[in-house]
Amino acid sequence: MIYTRVCEILGIEHPIIQGGMAWVATAELAAAVSNAGGLGIIGAGNAPADVVEKEIIKAKGMTGKPFGVNVMLLSPFVDEVMDVIIKNKVKVVTTGAGNPGKYIGRLKEIGTRIIPVVPSVALAKRMESMGVDAVIVEGTEAGGHIGELTTMCLVPQIADAVRVPVIAAGGIADGRGLAAAMILGAEGVQIGTRFVCSDECTAHKNYKEAIVKAKDRDAVVTGRSTGHPVRCLKNRLTREFEYLEQRGISPEEIEKLGAGKLKEAVVDGNVESGSVMAGQIAGLVGDIKPVKEIIDQLLKEAENVMSDTMQIFRR
Repeated sequence: MIYTRVCEILGIEHPIIQGGMAWVATAELAAAVSNAGGLGIIGAGNAPADVVEKEIIKAKGMTGKPFGVNVMLLSPFVDEVMDVIIKNKVKVVTTGAGNPGKYIGRLKEIGTRIIPVVPSVALAKRMESMGVDAVIVEGTEAGGHIGELTTMCLVPQIADAVRVPVIAAGGIADGRGLAAAMILGAEGVQIGTRFVCSDECTAHKNYKEAIVKAKDRDAVVTGRSTGHPVRCLKNRLTREFEYLEQRGISPEEIEKLGAGKLKEAVVDGNVESGSVMAGQIAGLVGDIKPVKEIIDQLLKEAENVMSDTMQIFRR
């Protein structure tokens, strides 16, 4: 059994956190991951506070185990969403796209664990100094909005730089990824793309099947010229982005093209003109199955890999 400080801090059985993907990470998926021993996360995205609260209440009705909410700090509703989280005493908050500093005191008062996503050593150290409980170190292999450094390079550097637990994210979908993350210094992993392809995920079947069918070079990056690059699967939309960027169209016009496109793919199933956000690991997902089977298989494989690795070193 793999048990780390992440398990102890969060009150979970396995050091596996589900990514807080907007439109994808609903109460259904979060509850399934928590019930399977990991930490499920509701993705708030840009949703209004009342929508997020409904998901929190729904998740509480589906699991008695800890779960969290991912807060996108650039959301126009971020203050109201934090109020809802505090009102409902959510156990864990993960954050992205900003600095959660102004909310840390209030969250700490109710015992909520705060875990920001960080793309650099400097930000990880700053977050630790502000009193966060752990950091999610996300490499550029991840789906959605990304940084520049790879998981393999970033995780050990941050693990050396901070004392709080490090949770690796980006390019992790199986037990080999979990084992590799632990060897690099992480004490847990955050997994997104793999959990999209689960029975409990409410994303459209076209979205799931697009990920299952993806090959190793299908997850591409768009929007670099805007300063907010996004990784998603190749389709008509990514080709439009590429064309506009090559023509030197303004970042504002390019960002307009992406408005509403994630919902179009996740909810409506339009995987040609919608944004099919997925990590580079999409080509390794395999098939669609229940969350518990995914986690059980991942843990078994990780334990076997680590055992086999030790055998090799003993030779």
